[in-house]
Amino acid sequence: MEWKNFDQLESYGKLESLEPVDIKTAMAGENGAKRVEEYRVPMSNGMVYSFAAKNVDDKVLEVLQELADEAALTEKYAELYNGAVINTGEKRLVLHQLTRGQLGEDVIADGVNKREFYVSQQSRAAEFANKVHAGEVVNEAGEKFTTAVQIGIGGSDLGPRALYLSLENWAKVNNTLKMEAKFISNVDPDDALAVLSSIDIAHTIFVLVSKSGTTLETLTNESFVKNAIKNAGLDPSKHMVAVTSETSPLAGNPDYLDSFYMDDYIGGRYSSTSAVGGVILSLAFGPDVYARILKGAADEDALAKNTDIRQNSAMLDALIGVYERNFLGYESTAVLPYSQGLSRFPAHLQQLDMESNGKSVNRFGEEVSYATGPVIFGEPGTNGQHSFYQLLHQGTTIVPLQFVGFKNNQMGNDIPIQDTTSQQKLSANVAAQIMAFACGKDDENPNKYFAGGRPSSIIVGEQLAPESLGALLAHFENKVMFQGFVWNLNSFDQEGVQLGKVLAKKVLAKDTDGALTAYSELLGIF
Repeated sequence: MEWKNFDQLESYGKLESLEPVDIKTAMAGENGAKRVEEYRVPMSNGMVYSFAAKNVDDKVLEVLQELADEAALTEKYAELYNGAVINTGEKRLVLHQLTRGQLGEDVIADGVNKREFYVSQQSRAAEFANKVHAGEVVNEAGEKFTTAVQIGIGGSDLGPRALYLSLENWAKVNNTLKMEAKFISNVDPDDALAVLSSIDIAHTIFVLVSKSGTTLETLTNESFVKNAIKNAGLDPSKHMVAVTSETSPLAGNPDYLDSFYMDDYIGGRYSSTSAVGGVILSLAFGPDVYARILKGAADEDALAKNTDIRQNSAMLDALIGVYERNFLGYESTAVLPYSQGLSRFPAHLQQLDMESNGKSVNRFGEEVSYATGPVIFGEPGTNGQHSFYQLLHQGTTIVPLQFVGFKNNQMGNDIPIQDTTSQQKLSANVAAQIMAFACGKDDENPNKYFAGGRPSSIIVGEQLAPESLGALLAHFENKVMFQGFVWNLNSFDQEGVQLGKVLAKKVLAKDTDGALTAYSELLGIF
């Protein structure tokens, strides 16, 4: 497989010479209505990706298709899911898609069929969760556990936490909330202490997640938890399980009720569909609901194999993002879910995107001469409208917008107020914002003038449920992957998080000098 820098591709020059589409004109009147009908791509599980309010037309789409073909995006995807060493920095395979389905050939690594390995861990997690729910795994008093707490940071927290919050209310209504889940991530002691003070420790099972078994923040928080368990007169080994690698010091350790395994081929930010998410979500919702999340992700992964960008939402979303970043000069993307369940989804996507494609060297370690990953931020609507939308509408910086909306809410019990339901009001705000950003408003008062021309896309589904959540997760994972392929990056390592960790250990060991010593003294460390 040939890997070239983006600016070495013929399609790069073609994109550079294109005239940007005037969104304000394109979205006005009947022409806008036609675009909304035509500029959409079907996703799995009844979802739709609409890109009508983007700076694209048929000519731009034609060149983006040429880019997809020239960069061999689907071929590189096939290389990935068939077990090539795609993570060049760490010389590793990249197999998170394999946790939810077999997309291609058997992948044998370290003498193991990896699909069989991932399924075996899902089965073990499901069996354990069922035993907890049935009262076969109980606390020392023979009583059932009622709460599960995950201890982890980064990808061991953000993805699983976002998925749990996405379905917590749905599960309550559908009688599938088996256990309340909480999360401890920050090494700030107030995080652990706040969670510990809010639970009944005697009826809580803790899930410690660390691939290496050496993560400073996670092991520090584990110590807080173990101390609290002991202070309650309980045995920590009867209240904790580990999710780790088979070679870590946590594996098979008698300090834990059980150990569930991941491997080096699953990056943290891509690990929600491995045991990292599987154990806590199976405990919270039951294995059947977790399997439905996996099914939704697998369906979307299969669609990402399509070579036609008009039938491949993740690839088209990725390519439009590349066009915006490299040729329109847009540096950020706002993720705006109009669903309260997705309140932490933008935070997960921040890590997914910025840790993957926040790189300035290509997959061979050579500096690139073009822009790469954008800054990602977001907040659920309508809250964001009363916060940072002011800048999005009238600021000097144009920020592309990625909306997510659903036709139905999760909990039902919606009532008409002033002739419309709350869900109708929510959806009306989404539609209004898309058009306000696109078309703006003329006004003689400059303070009330809206320039418009602000691009957006939207993913629409029937309801935020397990399958649609899995599809949404996979869509963005695959979008980031395709963008990394175009930019010729290694999207699957994260060396940028390491330097600060190394220096922090030096501070704690009092091995400092200069400004590092001064800052340590300023912060009261020594």
